[in-house]
Amino acid sequence: MNSAETPLHKVRGMGSSHSGTGHFWHERVTSVALIPLSLWFGYVMLGLAGTSEVTALQFLAHPWNAILMGGFVAFSLWHAYLGLQVVVDDYIHTPGTKIFLMLAIRFSVIAITATCIFAIVRIAAL
Repeated sequence: MNSAETPLHKVRGMGSSHSGTGHFWHERVTSVALIPLSLWFGYVMLGLAGTSEVTALQFLAHPWNAILMGGFVAFSLWHAYLGLQVVVDDYIHTPGTKIFLMLAIRFSVIAITATCIFAIVRIAAL
C-alpha cells in the first residue's frame, strides 16, 4: 500500500495536513490541566453558593485563588479555541468563510481571556 507522504513527512510525523500531532497534544494537555482546575472550580462554586458578592471578591483577592482562577479561565478558553478550530476545519469548506471564522474565533478568545485576566488581577490587587 503506497502512501502519499514523503519520507521526510514520515520522519517528522506530519500527515497530509502538514501540522503533525501538535494540535492533538495541545488538546490533550489542556484537557489534563482542566481536570484538577475544574474540580477546584466546582468545589469553589459550591462553597460560594448563597454567599454575597463581597465574599466572592474576598475569595478571589487571595493570590492562590486568583492564580487558579486565571489558570482555569486561560486553559478553558484555549481548549475551547482548539475545539472550535477542529469544528471549523472539518465542517466549513469555503476558504473565505473558514478564514473569517478562524479570525473571529481567535479574536474573541483573546479578547475574553484578556478581559477575564484583567478582572481577576484587578480584584486581586484590591
